[in-house]
Amino acid sequence: MRIIFWDLKALSTLINPNSFSLHSFLIHRPFTRTLTLNPDTLIQLRNQASMGGEIKPNNSKPKFIKDEPYLDSIIEKRVRLFESIKAHQNEALQRIAGETIRVLILPDGIVKEGKKWISSPMDIAKEISKSRAANALISQVNGTLWDMSRPLEGDCELKLFTFDTCEGRDTFWHSSAHILGQSLEMEYGCKLCIGPCTTRGEGFYYDAFYGDLALNEEHFDQIKSQATKVAAEKQPFERIEVSREQALEMFDENKFKVEIIKDLPEDKTITVYRCGPLVDLCRGPHIPNTSFVKAFACLKASSSYWRGKSDRESLQRVYGISFPDAKRLKEYMVQLEEAKKYDHRILGQNQELFFFHPLSPGSSFFLPHGARIYNKLMEFIKAQYRERGYQEVLTPNMYNMQLWETSGHAANYKENMFVFEIEKQEFGLKPMNCPGHCLMFEHRVRSYRELPLRLADFGVLHRNELSGALTGLTRVRRFQQDDAHIFCTEAQIKDEVRSVLEFINYAYDIFGFTFELELSTRPEKYLGDIETWGKAEAALSEALNEFGKPWKINEGDGAFYGPKIDISVFDALKRKFQCATLQLDFQLPSRFNLTYSAEDEARRERPVMIHRAILGSVERMLAILLEHYKGKWPFWLSPRQAIVCPVSEKSQPYALQVRDQIHKAGYYVDADTTDRKIQKKIREAQLAQYNYILVVGEEEANTGQVSVRVRDRADFSVKSLEDLLKCFNEETAAFR
Repeated sequence: MRIIFWDLKALSTLINPNSFSLHSFLIHRPFTRTLTLNPDTLIQLRNQASMGGEIKPNNSKPKFIKDEPYLDSIIEKRVRLFESIKAHQNEALQRIAGETIRVLILPDGIVKEGKKWISSPMDIAKEISKSRAANALISQVNGTLWDMSRPLEGDCELKLFTFDTCEGRDTFWHSSAHILGQSLEMEYGCKLCIGPCTTRGEGFYYDAFYGDLALNEEHFDQIKSQATKVAAEKQPFERIEVSREQALEMFDENKFKVEIIKDLPEDKTITVYRCGPLVDLCRGPHIPNTSFVKAFACLKASSSYWRGKSDRESLQRVYGISFPDAKRLKEYMVQLEEAKKYDHRILGQNQELFFFHPLSPGSSFFLPHGARIYNKLMEFIKAQYRERGYQEVLTPNMYNMQLWETSGHAANYKENMFVFEIEKQEFGLKPMNCPGHCLMFEHRVRSYRELPLRLADFGVLHRNELSGALTGLTRVRRFQQDDAHIFCTEAQIKDEVRSVLEFINYAYDIFGFTFELELSTRPEKYLGDIETWGKAEAALSEALNEFGKPWKINEGDGAFYGPKIDISVFDALKRKFQCATLQLDFQLPSRFNLTYSAEDEARRERPVMIHRAILGSVERMLAILLEHYKGKWPFWLSPRQAIVCPVSEKSQPYALQVRDQIHKAGYYVDADTTDRKIQKKIREAQLAQYNYILVVGEEEANTGQVSVRVRDRADFSVKSLEDLLKCFNEETAAFR
């Protein structure tokens, strides 16, 4: 016999409803798992309660272990419901299946025939070749990502994706998150929350509620062992569609899943996937089965909050990575170790660029050498502004909350803002510049002749990021963006977007980045009318085609206020980042009632607003570049461009003279006038990452020359000061 209790109040009531005493902080507190008591223990607790005693858990925290019979019953219920719904749906499909359909395989141009509601992309792939079917992880049917095992519903265009595509990798890692989720649930009986591939497109994670269990690296071997077992079992990923009531019944013991279900739109199709014992709420799609995952590793565990809100339940996030072969995992782990050596936080400290202080968390202190890089990046963008027709403006740092109510941020973003009171009125520090630019546009009557109006702003922004999410310069509370907003007519959208893409290409080529482009289209929840969205998406498509670089569609991932182009960059370590922004916005001009006079002067038109940034956050870009260059800054961006090293005390006056001339020419130059030997001076200069080490002795002083050593090269060359400065000018002009 066993008795199960969900919380301590239920337990206390059963033991002695009249006299039992419990610490107030435990009342209604749910157990990590169910608590199982045998009859002898219950009698003992009753006796203790009747004597006026209390139950006091060790360390004031209850410790409970996984109740395996209860977990088994949950899994059994979900699987039973899943199979019942699946059988019913298959039976219904059989009555309408069998009609011949035409399938066009892209980009091959091959046409195959299939059976409606019977043939799957996998069946079609097998008709092409065994290798094509063996390597295909996911398909795209008429522009929608589609499981390889999911029956086709009619005539269609079909694309197949392998791991070497973004679609294939993202699906592979999302499916691996389900393998991780299954391992975590089976091992620790946790409440699973969400498990996506990461936004950086590199691996995956799963958030779950564990109660008092704290996961760390000691648990990773067990998790990996379970995941490897799951992969070896070749569990198929199966999909069903369920009603809201069926979904709530299936996940009724998991309040996190229940909350997700209840927040879904009424007309939303709810899908559930199964792999082995794991039945999970998920929109998919997934790889054919778990055996495609040949190599799996846990990377780290960290804390998080449910839905990112600090007043909600504390969760734990386990990060993982997986590959279709062990060789790629090994290469990735080597790359990861390599990246750790060039962590911007370590390099920033070694090069004395910036630091953080607990008295201002999330706000970086840029030291003189760090400020040099920061300012160079801004100067680089500002120079392009002059070339590309942008006008730089300055806007306030704080606004009355009325502004944010008009813009919609008060309703949707307030918890991420720093809000305070002045003279009994609520104000907020700005988290973005766009509402301020709307005020600039509307402060006087505008004409079509002024459009496009390109307003650029390096204003300081503040966002109330959770303290646990702060990570060096990549996640801060205080930052600046190379932010700009373009107000234009609908007819000007295509040209303006193409111009921004060319700007991005120019800048990223200088930094040595490669990048990918995605057009994110109208999401399920959107503002405005479909006709306007259609025109905007068509304009973005035309701009992308004219730009001439490959791009793809990311269906339904646009912002609620307009479609956007997502730009993902890859650094020297092949890591993926999103820095640049290019978004269309129809809503802010409407919310602020922005208008301009049309050509007939009597008619007022509403402008379209384009949000764009090239660097994104200057702080984050500096961090990415620091790791991208591995601390070896190119000359044009370097905070330590040259150092003059006199061989002896006799040549110091000449060394100082050389330093002053180079400084006067506008370059960052130092002189090492210590009494160390010249070999030591050169070595120290190399470690400090000076681009040029200029050695001067009596001979150089007599001839007016310098002995030049380039960083990381052993050979010297002798140059006149005039030739050296000419070389510096050429390096700077070429952004080398």
